[in-house]
Amino acid sequence: MRYPLSLAALALTLAACSQHPTTTAPTPSGRLAATPPMGWNSWNKFGCNIDEELIERTADAMVSSGMRDAGYKYVNIDDCWMAKTRDAQGNLQADPTRFSHGIRAIAEYVHARGLKLGVYSSAGTATCQGLPASLDHEVADANKFAEWGVDYLKYDNCNNQKRPAIERYTAMSKALQATGRPIVFSLCEWGENKSWEWGRQVGGMLWRTTGDISDRWNSMIDILDKQVGLEKYSSPGGWNDPDMLEVGNGRMTFNEYVAHFSLWALLNAPLIAGNDLRSMSDSTRFILTNRSVIAVDQDWGGQQGTRLRDDPATNTQIWVKPMRNGGRAVVLLNRGSSATSISVATADLGLTPASSYQAIDLWAHTAQTVLGVLQAGVPPHGAAMFVIGKK
Repeated sequence: MRYPLSLAALALTLAACSQHPTTTAPTPSGRLAATPPMGWNSWNKFGCNIDEELIERTADAMVSSGMRDAGYKYVNIDDCWMAKTRDAQGNLQADPTRFSHGIRAIAEYVHARGLKLGVYSSAGTATCQGLPASLDHEVADANKFAEWGVDYLKYDNCNNQKRPAIERYTAMSKALQATGRPIVFSLCEWGENKSWEWGRQVGGMLWRTTGDISDRWNSMIDILDKQVGLEKYSSPGGWNDPDMLEVGNGRMTFNEYVAHFSLWALLNAPLIAGNDLRSMSDSTRFILTNRSVIAVDQDWGGQQGTRLRDDPATNTQIWVKPMRNGGRAVVLLNRGSSATSISVATADLGLTPASSYQAIDLWAHTAQTVLGVLQAGVPPHGAAMFVIGKK
């Protein structure tokens, strides 16, 4: 069913979107989140059922599965890692049973495998699960994260006492910067206060645009629809975040997961896997490690992907993203329950006029000459994805 990448197709893929997933347009040296962050987070699959063994085995699996080599580098511990109370000095501390060796030890384990560690807190008096959080403890907590060797902070919005969001997120941003340690700052504000409008100004590097995703087609599609109009807020160093990936968690079909991953890549979304990496199937690995699709996500061509056409009568859509070499990434999305053919005129894609174009199917790994219309058969709740450009 899946074709190996031929030498010809490989050459075209390299030319169109780079086989190396982290190659991007020039950005300031050392900028954090110069490309959309890639990694894994514990919440979608495990919730509060986490411990240090899970995190360490996940780091091992990220290496052995090929995900690290495909560009994934952050191993992020979500809610429930902390003890029920702060220590005698008022500092956050890890749960003494489930994380008995502490966060620093886990960071060292993760770093030894060429990966980075992320943790979670909330811009409130307690996390979403009622554990100690960072409101009015920003400096102490940021210093502790830096001391432990943390590389990424997901900062939630629960129990916020209705205090202004910009004030709360700015306080943590300043505290993180003052530590001198480079820590990616992820604003999990759910878009309640339009964080895409101010997230970058307060030091955020990605900001949630919606509430939580769930492992359902309708949830993913609802979040997709809410991304329309947010394109102008995304660029290197600051990304719209439609929430984490559900690929491999078992409640969507293979085709639905292909569509999910394709669309998130087209949106320049952070690619944060949320499945059990220790036991993922070959089909899940096939999706998550598709370097050609990842390359689209990591390529900055001047604008996040946008919805070009929406046809409610046929339940189809066309999404397009400029690539830095002048080509276009295209997702033909079938939101309906029956297979259908979807087409788009090359003249509508914003390409430089040419007599013909070369299109690479990023899932079948095949190439075709396109004379004026890009067309593909698309399964129900599925997507076809191409990079198209001059031959």
